[in-house]
Amino acid sequence: MRQIREGAGVDLPVIEDEGLETEELILNMGPQHPSTHGVLRLVLRLSGEKVVECVPVMGYLHRGLEKIFEWRTYAQGVRYADQADYVSNMLNEHAYAGAMEAIAGIDVPRRAEYIRVIVDELSRAASHLIWLGTYGLDLGATTPVLWCFRDREDILDMLEELCGSRMNFNYFRPGGVLYDLPVGWLAKLERFLDRWAKRIEQDYVEILDGNEIFLERTIGVGRIPADVAKSYGLTGPMLRACGVPWDLRVARPYSIYPELKSMVPVVFPEGDAFARYKVRLGEMRLAIKLIRECIAGIPGGPVRARLGHVWKCPKGEAYYTVEGAKGEVGIYMISDGRSPNPFRAKMRGASFVNLQILPWLLKGRLVADVIAILGSIDIVLGEVDR
Repeated sequence: MRQIREGAGVDLPVIEDEGLETEELILNMGPQHPSTHGVLRLVLRLSGEKVVECVPVMGYLHRGLEKIFEWRTYAQGVRYADQADYVSNMLNEHAYAGAMEAIAGIDVPRRAEYIRVIVDELSRAASHLIWLGTYGLDLGATTPVLWCFRDREDILDMLEELCGSRMNFNYFRPGGVLYDLPVGWLAKLERFLDRWAKRIEQDYVEILDGNEIFLERTIGVGRIPADVAKSYGLTGPMLRACGVPWDLRVARPYSIYPELKSMVPVVFPEGDAFARYKVRLGEMRLAIKLIRECIAGIPGGPVRARLGHVWKCPKGEAYYTVEGAKGEVGIYMISDGRSPNPFRAKMRGASFVNLQILPWLLKGRLVADVIAILGSIDIVLGEVDR
């Protein structure tokens, strides 16, 4: 039986159950909450321990990146693309540089394409390591975050040696990359890949795949049917964990990905939080294969096309997409042909699109599942708010 109780200017539904009365409760989760993975606010309407409604509130981190693109030259804009998904920066830079190259018809040197794929996959690996470590922490496991950050530090050390920075890399350029590989860098990378391949199986899989608490909180939790995933526009691991083999590296190939024999999308059909974990774990293994294949086949030659210091993009427009760590990352760019700055640059962030399904996922779930489901989406608020 459902009644309405009056009080303090707010009418709250009262639910009577076997003589007990419970009121619906409005609970604010965030924006200062470690398990929202950034300044995200979730307004949860609860009936007992069940979520009746979830309203995400965004915008706490909005920095106006798309407007900033219009006030910076084409080369300067690369550095600001880093600030969207700031844990997989190189992939954002690739989309930004690719849009310029698509408008101007620039041919990227072969060596630069190999280097781009190497740093893309390292960036994807660093992003998945951040997700895996913090997701384990969300669900009560403290050891994985220490191991994941240990391995991510090795990746950041190599990227710092390559471009001089650990976060805002500013490495891609229209027509290639800023610097060639340092002497001995590839040998150092191979040694890391050997260590990391063993750690994936001996550390991550060993501690999580056999952990009863982790399995109980992820298997069957947050299940998304394939048709629902498509209707919400999900991409990346979120979509491939629903059994849909959509990966832009294969479905809309770019750079040298079509030439790499190891490039097979990682797909699991279950659609739950555990399947999303398996996809990202599989993509770590895939990144190792792709990088090793690039190391074996990398040619010599220049790493950047000659464009001049103050380059003006020809008039035109293009939408260029790459397979980011969280899904499709795209830049729609318009050039007026006169200014050294883009007339317009619109960014598609995978985290923003993937977050749309959260209210659907949380409806009817227990409060205890909120963290497990939200964490399985893998969002970065810089990409949500932009």
